[in-house]
Amino acid sequence: MYDNLWRKFTAAAVQAAPVLPLSKKKTTEKILDLMTEASQEGARLIVFPETFIPAYPNFSVDLENPTEWQENLRYLLSESVYVPGDEIDAIASHAKDLKVHVSLGVNEKVKVYHGRLYNTQVFIDSNGKLIGSRRKLLPTNREKVFWTAGDGVDLQVYETELGVIGGLICYEHLQPLFKYALMVMGEEVHCAAWPGWPDYKDKGRTNKHVIEASARQYALEGQCFVVISAMYVPNEMVPNGLFGNAAWAYFGGSGIVNPSGEYVAGPVYDEEAIVYGEIDLSRNVFRKTLVDITGKDQRWDVIRLIWNKTRNSPFYETRVHPAGSTVGADEHEEVKDRIAALREEVARLKDLVGGMDAKRRKEA
Repeated sequence: MYDNLWRKFTAAAVQAAPVLPLSKKKTTEKILDLMTEASQEGARLIVFPETFIPAYPNFSVDLENPTEWQENLRYLLSESVYVPGDEIDAIASHAKDLKVHVSLGVNEKVKVYHGRLYNTQVFIDSNGKLIGSRRKLLPTNREKVFWTAGDGVDLQVYETELGVIGGLICYEHLQPLFKYALMVMGEEVHCAAWPGWPDYKDKGRTNKHVIEASARQYALEGQCFVVISAMYVPNEMVPNGLFGNAAWAYFGGSGIVNPSGEYVAGPVYDEEAIVYGEIDLSRNVFRKTLVDITGKDQRWDVIRLIWNKTRNSPFYETRVHPAGSTVGADEHEEVKDRIAALREEVARLKDLVGGMDAKRRKEA
């Protein structure tokens, strides 16, 4: 276990565009170059945007051209990646060479279910190990028609030499229970992945203020640092007709926020950049003197989480008991654990009673 209380290091929030037209190979090469650049500036943690490989799917159904949606989705799937897979392996190997930690957003496809696509956040440590990946629990709005929802197994934090690191994706930052789950697991540095989209100023909708407000609130609530990484895609980089009716309004918004809700660096808009800032974990402790949701300021006796940490699957394994009753495998293991705990408690009580009897006989 690491002692991170007074650790300081530099974090980097990457604000860039994937290589267009879609190319997992070329975008991976760009990621490797950006990692090298950030490492040369002293970064130990490098955070990339949501679905950076191969891109955020910003297209919608066009009723005038109904088959376009299917073609767009098939194209996206063809350039999405496996986790683990060749692209992730290359990034992990480079992380090991540079001795950096990486958080990266990808479109993840799976080998068993060929049409299934996840919005996935990958975490790699400085030893080049894929320490975890989490699939977006709640695709929002139109995202539901191309991304499959993740499950509770993946919602976790990772203890590293830099501190306890976790992350959420885009509008998951507006889900109080998702946030609370990471916070009460002791998260110290939060990786916030966003597409940096959309920004329809003339139509009354923009995510600029949403990203800023949610990041500052997260830092205040969790008494932790928040590293925001969002894409910036200038129109001149977009090939004509890519994704048909897609709206290319990627503005960025990357930055780093401290536990007091203040920007250490950024926010940066309308340019490709790497935003650097110091993470000083002692600031987390400093903030906790005022409010500490995992210490003196928690009330788990009043409100606590019920958390389903099972993988979503079409199969539910069962085991038949000698008496003929059938229960799920998870429940079976839980019952076994409870029985073992009860036996230990019975043994302890027997020893206690035996000791009391011996004492009475001695006194008599």
